[in-house]
Amino acid sequence: MEGAKTKTMSSGKAANILALGKAFPHQLVMQEFLVDGYFRNTNCDDPDLKEKLTRLCKTTTVKTRYVVMSEEILNKYPELAVEGLPTVKQRLDICNTAVTEMAIEASKSCIEKWGRPVSDITHLVYVSSSEVRLPGGDLYLSKGLGLKPETNRVMLYFSGCSGGVAGLRVAKDIAENNPGSRVLLATSETTIIGFRPPSPERPYDLVGVALFGDGAGAMIIGTGPVSSPVRENPLFELHTAIQHFLPDTEKIIDGRLTEEGISFKLGRELPQIIEDNIEGFCKKLMGDAGYNEEDYNKMFWAVHPGGPAILNRVEKRLDLLPEKLNASRRALADYGNASSNTIVYVLEYLLEEKKKKKKEMKERSKDEEEWGLVLAFGPGITFEGILARIVAV
Repeated sequence: MEGAKTKTMSSGKAANILALGKAFPHQLVMQEFLVDGYFRNTNCDDPDLKEKLTRLCKTTTVKTRYVVMSEEILNKYPELAVEGLPTVKQRLDICNTAVTEMAIEASKSCIEKWGRPVSDITHLVYVSSSEVRLPGGDLYLSKGLGLKPETNRVMLYFSGCSGGVAGLRVAKDIAENNPGSRVLLATSETTIIGFRPPSPERPYDLVGVALFGDGAGAMIIGTGPVSSPVRENPLFELHTAIQHFLPDTEKIIDGRLTEEGISFKLGRELPQIIEDNIEGFCKKLMGDAGYNEEDYNKMFWAVHPGGPAILNRVEKRLDLLPEKLNASRRALADYGNASSNTIVYVLEYLLEEKKKKKKEMKERSKDEEEWGLVLAFGPGITFEGILARIVAV
């Protein structure tokens, strides 16, 4: 199609994702064993709540997750499993350390795949909704990686599920406005900040127990990939990036830091609101590549898996082929909704599937699935989106 051909912009000007990395805590939770373990750890024997969580665990489509929480932590801090106790200090002591450790590990993995020395990183964008401290996690991550003291740092706190794509948008802008720069984007999250015993008065807590996981993600972003002294191999080329918030929806995702940690309320209407607004948002992004609504299935889709209901609504409204959201559904099944990190896992799975598909295809159309959208939705309600092009396969 003519528009797509004219929009294959020079990779020298557009920012590229040059490497991806991830890390997880050591506790692997199998969804089939989660209910009994959670109720045992919180000393709760409410049969109605247990039945509800069992039902939720089946509908989330999550199979495995990684979590920081462990019996060792609960033995040391038994108050975390008691209703109504002021435990925010204990939670932050655990979270601040955990997110730093995971962010360092994910970043090191990413830098190793990138192949250049850590001293070549010029900027850091750090994203988390799981810590509160001064100085922030960006400084502790910089220290842990041995970044240069003159590294320019930006923090994005409490962006929730949209934080990973928001961070990518910021990193893209930094890279494109600072030629030769190399930006490390790091995201790190843990659910301990919101861990609490079940209560009939807080039904959303059970949704979180059934859905969310912990982990970290990292990306290297820069323009003009170099071939010497180490060859950089770009994965995605980033183009138009936009953010949009929906007026009067700020209470749909309502999170508050209390003496008992973070408390969340999630409106049941969230999937419907996303469905009602997704098409117009996508059209704004797709136009720059010469695509329109008739071309949805010619593009790739890297959608943050906030939950199966959101993915189902997006698929339905855009009339996407089932395989278009495979990467998102795989990430949800394997890691749960890990908030800002999850988009990293989706992009990794997307590349894996594209490479597999390329081997199976004798001939590949130049337009077919080179262009696509990276999407996430968070508090606000905020839509984050980036028009991207796969250049690795």
